[in-house]
Amino acid sequence: MSDTADKKQGLRKQRVGNVISTKMDKTIVVEFTARVPHPRFKKIIKRSKKFYAHDEKGEAEVGDKVRIEECRPLSKQKRWRLAEVLTHH
Repeated sequence: MSDTADKKQGLRKQRVGNVISTKMDKTIVVEFTARVPHPRFKKIIKRSKKFYAHDEKGEAEVGDKVRIEECRPLSKQKRWRLAEVLTHH
C-alpha cells in the first residue's frame, strides 16, 4: 500500500452564503447566516459572519448564492475557497 496515493483529504467545513463583494482580485466576500437558538431564552436568532473566499476564475457575482469550503490559509484573512455557485442573481 503506497502511503502518498492512498491518503484521503479529511472532511472540510462547508458553508452556504450570499456573495456581498467581488471588488478584490480573485477574492469574494461571502456572508453566512446561521439560525441558532439563544443560549438562555432558546428563541431562534440569526447570527451572520463574513468569510473571505478564493475565487480563482472570478465566476461569482454579487448576490449569488455560493458554497465555500475550508482550505489552507491563502492569505492573512482567506481560509476558504469557492466550491460552487448554486444560483446566479
